[in-house]
Amino acid sequence: MKIALLLICSLFVIPAAAQTVGAWPLPAGFQRMPQSPGSFGAWLRNVPLKKTATVYLFNGEKKRNQSAQVAVLDISTGKKDLQQCADAVMRLYAEYLYANKKYGQIMFNATDGTPMDYGAWRQGRRWKLRGNKLAGIHSAAPCDTRACFDEYLETVFTYAGTISLKKQLQPVRNSADIRPGDVFIESGSPGHAVIVMDVAVNSFGEKRFLLAQSYMPAQDMHLLKNPSAASAWYALPGNTLRTPEWTFGNGSALMRF
Repeated sequence: MKIALLLICSLFVIPAAAQTVGAWPLPAGFQRMPQSPGSFGAWLRNVPLKKTATVYLFNGEKKRNQSAQVAVLDISTGKKDLQQCADAVMRLYAEYLYANKKYGQIMFNATDGTPMDYGAWRQGRRWKLRGNKLAGIHSAAPCDTRACFDEYLETVFTYAGTISLKKQLQPVRNSADIRPGDVFIESGSPGHAVIVMDVAVNSFGEKRFLLAQSYMPAQDMHLLKNPSAASAWYALPGNTLRTPEWTFGNGSALMRF
């Protein structure tokens, strides 16, 4: 049994050259889809990978299931049980906008529909529960530090989730148009969301893609294994998309920021 586990793990040793998502080895005969400079897809390819593929929880403990991933993204998880599945998707998009100083475009809706925009947060607005509804109150001094941004994200993760994120995203009508940055999402309590980190295409127009997720409890974001193949690359699904810890079926959708 131990020998079998070692053989399985050896299939997913992180390649020495794979220091970023965009350096993950391609399937034979495939090339990465071009991405415009400055686009979300181009940014995702530059997300660094950790040197080891161990997933840790927000509290520093190892995740019990270490068989779902091929690599771990070098992105903050935070110290609270907040950054779960939809939150990880929002974190990546927010980090992309923040890195490009597009502060005015950073906005996520709470589950009750309240828009939480970083621009207002920087000016001192904070969102507090008043009964069953969030209220925006100007109760803090203006701020523009990294700590200020991290506090904003914690608030977003507290009040947003798969339900609100799915309402905010736009549907991709044709899954063959899949791009880096697209999101497979199923809303609910619980729901789940995974993000497309990279897409490759061959001369026949066939596409393969990498997926990343966080999960419950909050944990390191990680590139997912394809449970149907000895690879991290996925093919376009039919009626279902099976990932190691969630199967997307009826009620799920491919969506885009």
